[in-house]
Amino acid sequence: MKYNLNQRKEYLRMTHRLGSEWLTVFAGDEEFYSAAYWDLLTNIWDKELPVRKTDALRFMTGIKSPHTAGKYIETAIRKGILIEEDNPDDARSKLLRLSPDMRSRLDAFFDSAVGQVRHTSGEMDQLGPSPQEP
Repeated sequence: MKYNLNQRKEYLRMTHRLGSEWLTVFAGDEEFYSAAYWDLLTNIWDKELPVRKTDALRFMTGIKSPHTAGKYIETAIRKGILIEEDNPDDARSKLLRLSPDMRSRLDAFFDSAVGQVRHTSGEMDQLGPSPQEP
């Protein structure tokens, strides 16, 4: 093993803190505490531009049914997390983007997450030797 028990537990504590912070992004709405929403929203955030709805359906890798994935998307649209708009390049498809408020909330979440990773890294170094990996 590369890391000792205390280092692994510190990592686990960090993931619990990040999970709690993910919930604050949605004002405690536990419906969004789901890997499906994590995959959907972080992929759309990462793209920075509107994405085709069919591509967004595929972002939810844990959901095998496009129909079920579509229900997740419809919930996010109804709650104002995603905005659906016509695709100016293809009238047959729709585009999805994060609402400005959700983009701002996710920006703040990722700022906090990066800070948590940096803090946890320092804690792990204090808890025992850390292997140097390329």
